Amino acid sequence: MGLAPFTAYILLFLALPTVLAIGSGLFDANGAFTLDNIAALADPVLLSTFWNSTWLSLLTAVVGAVVGALVCYAMLGLPETGAVRTFVDAAAGVLAQFGGVMLAFAFIATIGLQGLVTRLLLDVFGVDIFADGPWIYELPGLILPYIYFQVPLMVITFMPALSALKPQWAEANLTLGGTRGGFWRHVGIPVLAPSFLASLLLLFANAFSSYATAAALASQGSQIVPLQIRTALTSETLLGRENLAGSLALGMIVVVAVVMFAYSLIQRRAARWQS
Repeated sequence: MGLAPFTAYILLFLALPTVLAIGSGLFDANGAFTLDNIAALADPVLLSTFWNSTWLSLLTAVVGAVVGALVCYAMLGLPETGAVRTFVDAAAGVLAQFGGVMLAFAFIATIGLQGLVTRLLLDVFGVDIFADGPWIYELPGLILPYIYFQVPLMVITFMPALSALKPQWAEANLTLGGTRGGFWRHVGIPVLAPSFLASLLLLFANAFSSYATAAALASQGSQIVPLQIRTALTSETLLGRENLAGSLALGMIVVVAVVMFAYSLIQRRAARWQS
């Protein structure tokens, strides 16, 4: 009974929309069953869109995971109740959820065509960061905003695993004649590798499914899958493929499901030593 509200929430806001999204891609505008929408996923334009989402998600996930892991390592020597550790934990919790229109506006105001940093670099140093075009409103412009919320998410997910390393292991390594580098090479990194990979997969899924920031920043074009779904839902030129958005959603669900399945397997292995 205690899980009933949570179960109802999952069914209403996760399971039902998923079923409707998948189901809509299997029917045409007249409600007849068809596989044309699924076959449309082989279109070179849509394949390019999936590739854009994949490399963007992978790049920002790797950068976010590495930078976030370094931040966690820097905080490892700080007391858990100290001011710095508490501030970083609180900031990570807030910034990991800072996205959408607010994040897009922050980057436009900072490094947009007339942004504060853009004008400062141009007026003071003579550096025009948009000499090759307004890249911030195109696909490369999504890299920095995505990294912005990927790093704090990595801090949240990876810090518990790093904190679980027992100081006794390092002391035993030194007692037996080992070095600090040898400890990380033979003990620390192998033990943390599953947790790091699990966090990396989580960051990939987070970036792959992000929509609001991209929709607010790259308002023109459909460079990634979520924006392509928006186009499929709002365009009046997709004759015969009115339910293409459902097929695109199915493709995203398959990719995210595979990633999260791998995440659960790796996380299960990482939980063995953490417990």
